[in-house]
This record gives sequence, structure tokens and C-alpha cells, in this order.
Amino acid sequence: MTELNALQGFKGKKAVYYTLGCKLNFSETSTFARMLGDAGVTEAKDGEKADICLVNTCSVTDVADQKCRHIIRHLIRENPGAFVVVTGCYAQLKPHVIADIDGVSLVLGANEKARLMEYLNNVWNKGDGRPFCHTERTKDITAFQPSCSRGDRTRYFLKVQDGCNYYCTYCTIPFARGNSRNPTIASLVKQAEQAAREGGKEIVLTGVNIGDFGETTHESFLDLVKALDEVKGIKRYRISSLEPDLVSDELIDYCARSRAFMPHFHIPLQSGSDEVLRLMHRRYDRALFAHKVNLIKTKMPDAFIGVDVMVGCRGERPELFDETYDFLNSLPVTQLHVFPYSERPGTAALRIPYVVDEKEKHRRVKVLIELSDRKKNEFYAAHSGEWCEVLFEKSTLGHAMHGFTRNYIRVELSPEHACENFDNSLLHVRLGGFNKDKTALMVEEIKE
Repeated sequence: MTELNALQGFKGKKAVYYTLGCKLNFSETSTFARMLGDAGVTEAKDGEKADICLVNTCSVTDVADQKCRHIIRHLIRENPGAFVVVTGCYAQLKPHVIADIDGVSLVLGANEKARLMEYLNNVWNKGDGRPFCHTERTKDITAFQPSCSRGDRTRYFLKVQDGCNYYCTYCTIPFARGNSRNPTIASLVKQAEQAAREGGKEIVLTGVNIGDFGETTHESFLDLVKALDEVKGIKRYRISSLEPDLVSDELIDYCARSRAFMPHFHIPLQSGSDEVLRLMHRRYDRALFAHKVNLIKTKMPDAFIGVDVMVGCRGERPELFDETYDFLNSLPVTQLHVFPYSERPGTAALRIPYVVDEKEKHRRVKVLIELSDRKKNEFYAAHSGEWCEVLFEKSTLGHAMHGFTRNYIRVELSPEHACENFDNSLLHVRLGGFNKDKTALMVEEIKE
């Protein structure tokens, strides 16, 4: 199929996009929107009926699955007669469940979404009302869909890797996205250069297990970081998430002295109990995690360190949860992303006999969220009064503007001081106290 044929029939159509899940999904959805935009499709405004609905799904928990089904049905009701495309992790894992939803037109798995326009064109023109469902088996997922897009955001999201080889006992992501794979460093540098030409100043590196970069090209993540650091025009890079065993000491050392990689890390811990980590089949222990966190803070004392924590997983007896709390309380981490364990069909975790009831799971979540709030507030308060460089993001006229410091402190500029010229601008500001809901520090002064 030629590119010209792939674009026929869509000019003047309106589309609505809905993304569930991770930053990688948001990056991919932005790419899909750009592909449809190139075919003459515009995004439907509030209140307008869409001709095309595209849903990029998540399946990290049972709640995520339920939300996917709810959103699909909602979009079908709100846009009667629309052509409904569903892709993403839930589409790969449960394609026929989605295809059975009345009103769904096209279901694409992990391999097929890379050929979105081809499938969309074929099924659109077929027009017989029956859903088309196409997903490869997990072992056959080999396609890589490039993505470097910002959508409605100021920051660009550059997809550097996809898939995962880790097969932790609780996780379905390797089944949904396939094994680890990546493009070349050279191709990613070209995408970063294009983002710079478009005026982008900050890029977030996204993927499923990005520290595993190089699996298919025999390169390394550190080599990628060094190459991107040389791209002129890009002022900031952030690394979305790195497995503890893949945060090398060499990477930490390089980021501490790099031109553009920010003092900001996100490292999934999942549990602070070595026994639970073994049950999860994680590839590190508490000692390694603590070493990485402490090394980061030694090299970059002001670094923001976010941590993923799963509570209530099978095998997490009360004393093991207490180990997690005490471990996290002892570490100089900044913020916790806390979520309850969710049973996933087909995972090895279901063979672990000890089960935590739902009420106890939610109690543990609450306890760790309170710890997270305290740590984050202390981190923010320690920087009140300092001068910092902030990249402000696009905002609606008459509303407060927000941005982030190099070390990921969220900063708020009041509406009366906000200015359209500040969109996507790096400004030196003096940080004041907390805003009303304690989600950001206020700007006290802007350096001329």
C-alpha cells in the first residue's frame, strides 16, 4: 500500500483520542494523532461528535481493564456511528473481549499498531460494520513504533525502547508488549534533533524497561545518554524509569556531570522486603537499591528520586510490609508512587499461597502515601527561598502557569503574573512557599 492510498478518505474527519496508563502510551497516542493529522483528520473540539475514536489502553491492573471497557463504551455512546479503534496492552491481552463490545470497529495489538494507517484504511473502506481484530502472539511481537511527540504538552516524549524480558511474577506487561527491543542510537538522535528544530527544550525518555536499551542493536543505554547529551537545542532530558539493577554507577556518575540530564530519577522498588522481592522474581535486593539511592544523593544532593511501591502482593505478610515501610523511611527518596497489588490471570504470582485482603491492602496504601507526602513536602520546603531555573508549560490564559525545576519541583506562577511569552520558556525564579493545595511552590520573584 502506498502512502497516498493510506491517506485516502480521511480528510475533513474529526477524531477524539483517549489514553490510559503510562507515559509511553501518551507518547504513542501523540504519534497516532500526528499520523491521522497528516491524513487530514483534525481533533474534535469539546461538544463536537467525532468520526474516529482511538483508545490506547492499559492493562497493568484489573481496575485498568475495567476502566478501558468503560471508556470505550462511553466514547461509543457519545459519538454514535464513529469508527472506534482500540489498541495498547489490553487490546493485545484481551482482543476478543474488546471486539465483542458493540460499536468497536478495529482492534490492534502490539505489532499491528505500527501499521495503524494501513489497517485503518482497509477496514474503513470495507465498511460492513463487523469489527476487525488482529493481534500477533507474544513471541511474534517484533515491531517497534517510533514516537517522539509532545501532543498538548510542552515536554517531548521520546520512545527509546519497548517490551520487557524480566517476567516478574505479578506482571503481564511482557505478554502485552513482547520482549525488549529498541531502535538505533542514530535514529533516536535524529528524532531529538527534530524536536529541537521544532522548539522543544525538554525530552523525557520513555519505554517499558529503558535501562535494557541495546538488546536488539548491541548498544548501551549509557551510550544513548551520551549521544543525546550532545544534541544542540535540547536543554533538558529526564529518564522516565530505570530498574535498580540497570542504574549503573557509571550512569549516575555521567548524569551528575552531564550538560542536560537532570538530577531526577524514578526507580521502581516494589517492595522493601528481600523475601517479597524474591517472590516477585525481582533482580536486586534491598542492599543494591539502597546503594543506588545513596550514590545518587552523594553525587547529586538535590536530586529528586521517585520510587514505585506495590503493596499487598501475595506473600506480603504484615511484618514484611513493615520492613518495606522502615526501609523507605530510612532512605533519602522524595516521592512514592504507591499502588495495591492486583491479581492478573496467567501470572506466576497466583501460585503464592498467602493472600492479603482488600481492606488491608488499602490501609497499607494509605500508610505509604502519608509517608510519601511527608517526604515530598520536606524536600520542597528545603528549597523554598532558592533561585531555580524553571521550564514553564503552556497554560490557558487567565490561569496559573506551572513548570518544573531541574530537580522536578513543581512550581506555580499566579495568573496575574502569567504571560503567554512564558510558554516553553526557561526562567530563573525565586521559590516561595506552598500553593493552596500543597502541590507546588509559588514563584516569589522572576529574574529579569
